[in-house]
Amino acid sequence: MRALHIKLLRNLWGMKGQGLAIAAVIATGVAMFVMSLTALESLYLSQQSVYRSQQFAEVFASVKRAPEALVERLRDLPGVALVETRVQAPLRIQIPAFAEPISGLAVSIPDGRQPQLNQLFFRAGGLPDPERDDQLVVSEAFAEAHELQPGDSLAVIINGRYQHLQIAGIALSPEFIYQIRPGDLFPDFSRYAIVWINRSTLEAAFGMDGAFNNLVLSLAPGSRPEPVIAELDLLLAPWGGLGAYDRNEQISHRYLTQELEQLKAMALVMPLIFISVAAFLLNVVAARVIRTQREQIAVLKAFGYTRTDVALHYLQLVLVVVLIGSVAGVLLGVWMASGMAGMYQEFFRFPWLEFRLRWSVAVLAIVIAGGATLVGVMASVLRAFRLPPAEAMRPEPPARYRPTVVERLRLDRFGIGPFSQPVRMILRNLERQPVKAGLSIIGIAFAVAIMMVTGFQRGAITYMLDVQFRLAQKQDVTVSFYEPAAARALYELVALPGVSYAEPFRAAPAILYFGQREYRTALQGYVPQAHLFSVLDARLQPIAIPEEGLLLTDHLAHWLGVRPGDTLQVSVQEGRRPLLEIPVVGLVQEYIGVGAYVHHATLSRLLRESDTISGAFLAVDAQALPELQRRLEQIPRVAAVTLRENSIRAFFDMMDQSILVFTLFSTAMAGAIAFAVVYNNARIAFAERAHELATLRVLGFARAEVAFILVGELLLLTLLAVPVGFVLGVGLCELLTLGMQTDLYRVPLILTAETYATSALVVLVASVASLLIVGRSLAQLDMVSALKARD
Repeated sequence: MRALHIKLLRNLWGMKGQGLAIAAVIATGVAMFVMSLTALESLYLSQQSVYRSQQFAEVFASVKRAPEALVERLRDLPGVALVETRVQAPLRIQIPAFAEPISGLAVSIPDGRQPQLNQLFFRAGGLPDPERDDQLVVSEAFAEAHELQPGDSLAVIINGRYQHLQIAGIALSPEFIYQIRPGDLFPDFSRYAIVWINRSTLEAAFGMDGAFNNLVLSLAPGSRPEPVIAELDLLLAPWGGLGAYDRNEQISHRYLTQELEQLKAMALVMPLIFISVAAFLLNVVAARVIRTQREQIAVLKAFGYTRTDVALHYLQLVLVVVLIGSVAGVLLGVWMASGMAGMYQEFFRFPWLEFRLRWSVAVLAIVIAGGATLVGVMASVLRAFRLPPAEAMRPEPPARYRPTVVERLRLDRFGIGPFSQPVRMILRNLERQPVKAGLSIIGIAFAVAIMMVTGFQRGAITYMLDVQFRLAQKQDVTVSFYEPAAARALYELVALPGVSYAEPFRAAPAILYFGQREYRTALQGYVPQAHLFSVLDARLQPIAIPEEGLLLTDHLAHWLGVRPGDTLQVSVQEGRRPLLEIPVVGLVQEYIGVGAYVHHATLSRLLRESDTISGAFLAVDAQALPELQRRLEQIPRVAAVTLRENSIRAFFDMMDQSILVFTLFSTAMAGAIAFAVVYNNARIAFAERAHELATLRVLGFARAEVAFILVGELLLLTLLAVPVGFVLGVGLCELLTLGMQTDLYRVPLILTAETYATSALVVLVASVASLLIVGRSLAQLDMVSALKARD
């Protein structure tokens, strides 16, 4: 077989440009597969390792105030392995170099030692001194955002008390791997902090001596959380229990789990596109090689090589290209997975990453790539296998040319045409090979579709932001209180400098029941005809809050199986904890979070309380914001101050960091596909039609006319592929949105004109670049050699 090996090397060298282009597409698909699965597995392993090592709790519960003596009864609950009570308190932080408001959450830890559950992992420093009441530990993300180090001092306000605390350590916790303020879409590490403080210090600051307001517990092996949660709720109810929940409802774990599910879906969809395109390209190349080597196949068979030997020879030609692309893809995928895991660590704060490449992933990627391409080229290889020597010695019959469909339509009657000879040659050649032309169009169209995915994500998220912060929430400042306050607190806020208008809101934690389904959320009471906060219908028009009944987010209604007219059971988790039956009177459109909305006065009546508010939305003069922030910090009842513009700015800062990398990567991927498809088509067309093009030159056609025949055909394919790519892109984007419909956020299918234009432009530029390379070969065409060549 040595002669066939030499021939194989010569064939590979002769098609090195095409082979490398196809290998690049294979490498991209394999790299995406390896990157996605490796990063996915690394994140899964890191999650499990951190949860196990740092003793992440399995059940969580909050309570108004419960005595520490209740702990013994909690430990005796069936299925409970370990119970740890805590004090949690909202706080505000002041940093001289940072003028904007900073809110956060203070969590107690046992004095001078690690908690039994949700243990801390220290990056710097250590635990607070048990003998000191002026120390705290800060989360790593917040410390990095403000360049804080152990020994630095922070001014904090807890329960209206202003005090200076020294940073003892910088740490991470499995409870806050995804550190996000409730209600936000993306983390804002510079404006939201997690801190840990000695239990005795936080008890004194928050008035919780001998009591707790939060607890975490782990389960005994084999125990299910549902029975434990039911018993826990009964036990905590007299003390103002707010409802226990398991790990699946914990916000950090939920965000991380949903992100891993989306990454898993991407790992299956995107690589399949690239490998399918590579299989098509290899099929075209193999078909062309076999077609032009008919005589060589006949000679090989005449000299005793079996049909199997010949078929394996051409399979080896394909497999070498696949192997080169696959090996390069594995190496590239490992490098990309490492970078992707590092990028994820900007969002998900793991103490460490369990990064590893399983060889089974690399082997699986190579097998998938090889199997897909073998399926693609099998028809061409079988053609070589079946070709009889006598028939192979004869040249292929000449192609039949006839007027094209476009010509037969007689478009000249409408002022279109008549077409020039080069244009008719282009149209006839495409019509003569409709399958090849169609597959080329689909290959280029996939490049357009991949680019649309990038633009779709940016456009959709920007649209979500506009709906959330421009249409629904028009307030400049949101003020939240530690506890519900009397309605007169609203007038105190209106009297502050710069405040021109204020609207109150009331939020009461509740569990919604319908049939066998339940959902933990809050009843949110708003005033009718509000100007600063609106709920929107499906057409994004404001809906007036009805005096009776409940408005429900459409996604939540779908999940519960509720329609307007149905009645929900609502278990309020604070105050007198009434069990209510409230009819659903309408649905609202929201993209971020879900909610249950009622009339403010109706909520007060249902809760059997006087007119109280949980906070207010403020319209504020921008010039007065600094003074307003200073005054709000002096009001003891104020727990948090959120500026809308800060939320928008933080969102775009975060998006620019993550989307920019993805945009560059997607642009490179789409460009690689478009370049490979057009370049291979151009090389094959040039090789097959060199004799024809040289003949045209001899007959008097100018060099520009001959170039137009070749380049025009390929540009026409690209132009035809763009609208097809738009259709594929819409379908691909819609497929992705199906995996982005959660109760945390719903990504809508929003495609802007910019998305379409950018996608088409990138593909056209890649196509023109490939044509310029082929154009050099056309300019150097040796007419004598081309006319002598039989193929």
